[in-house]
Amino acid sequence: MAGHGGQAQAMRAAAGRALTGSVRVPGDKSISHRAFLFGGLAAGRTRVTGLLEGEDVLATGRAMRAMGARIERDGKAWVVDGVGNGCLLEPEAALDFGNAGTGARLTMGLVGTYDFAATFVGDASLSARPMGRVLDPLRLMGTQVLSRSKGRLPLTLQGPRAAAPIEYRVPMASAQVKSAVLLAGLNAPGVTTVIEPVMTRDHTEKMLQGFGAALSVETDAASVRTIRLEGQGRLSGVSDFAVPGDPSSAAFLVVAALIVPGSDVTIENALMNPTRTGLIETLIEMGASIEILNRRVSGGEDVADLRVRHSALRGVDVPAERAPSMIDEYPVLAVAAAFAEGETRMEGLDELRVKESDRLAAVAAGLAANGVTHEEGEDWLTVTGRPDGKGYGGGTVATHLDHRIAMSFLVLGLATPEPVSVDDAAMIATSFPEFTGLVSELGGTLEPVAG
Repeated sequence: MAGHGGQAQAMRAAAGRALTGSVRVPGDKSISHRAFLFGGLAAGRTRVTGLLEGEDVLATGRAMRAMGARIERDGKAWVVDGVGNGCLLEPEAALDFGNAGTGARLTMGLVGTYDFAATFVGDASLSARPMGRVLDPLRLMGTQVLSRSKGRLPLTLQGPRAAAPIEYRVPMASAQVKSAVLLAGLNAPGVTTVIEPVMTRDHTEKMLQGFGAALSVETDAASVRTIRLEGQGRLSGVSDFAVPGDPSSAAFLVVAALIVPGSDVTIENALMNPTRTGLIETLIEMGASIEILNRRVSGGEDVADLRVRHSALRGVDVPAERAPSMIDEYPVLAVAAAFAEGETRMEGLDELRVKESDRLAAVAAGLAANGVTHEEGEDWLTVTGRPDGKGYGGGTVATHLDHRIAMSFLVLGLATPEPVSVDDAAMIATSFPEFTGLVSELGGTLEPVAG
């Protein structure tokens, strides 16, 4: 599949009956990207189940295939035969990542220390997003960056003859930057060190260890993490790698169940990695009825089933330091806050300005279009809720080709007196192609709007 570049498909959500039933969300997006990257790099075979088959993840799979990995579908599983660490092949054509920011940035790290040229391209949305934060540490390792548009796509990386391992202090809370440096370190001699002042999602560290990398993590008294990776070691395929359910996808169904009266929904196999559960923590503080059932370990990660029931929510202050563990969930948290008693204040949101869209501005505009009282600051948002939702809805939300904006406001429309429309829902396929089907299965009303 290509990135979203086809016809826009407007969609409308309307309030109806309670949402009920049990569903399983697709595999975690972050872990799915890494399953293709690490499986494609490791020696031997990796069998992956539960992979998120959205366009973004498939773009990462295509890139690894272009550099020598064999990746085939086998029933519901994916079988990846990797090339071995240090043995990627120079791609013959440009690597097209569509809308996949994670895939593009992590792959830049992976190939940046190889002595070959690789060109990265993407769709209009991805081409507008800054890549400099990943390119800066790669330059320190000896990578040359050729770009006509100041570190934006399209760009070409030319790796050095021999990469220099570095010690790099990550200047912002970014799992993508940390991961890109560690992946670059896989093909550099010696030890690559990443110092992380604020902990971000740690899938890269956990999965690299699972694939056999010599990697250690130390945390000091001030919670600063020092990650050391020994380069040019052997990575081995993982015979049975199960991808847990994506908490960012589960978030939409969790909030829908909380705000639609009478709802009782169970979401199975949700990832409960502590670096990803900020939204659940926040919603429970707001009074949400969320039971965490059947805790277990799958693919090296904590997972559980979540039983969520319609709840009376109250406004809270969400501390800035929680942002890294829920950065993708703020748009749908704003929707939950619209139905909470009092004011919810969210801080530390500057990262939202550089997502698929200026996500903070897009959320504020969507709230405004549907009668929700809010204030937007440079890196903060307040939402003053109405538990009865009176006066809400009736607006059309500009999604700016952003899947999370589209899904968040469709969730809003499931509980508002008037329906809510989004100008385009086609790009939801990039991250959560099953979204509309699962909402319908639970009893929600989503329908295309005739153009």
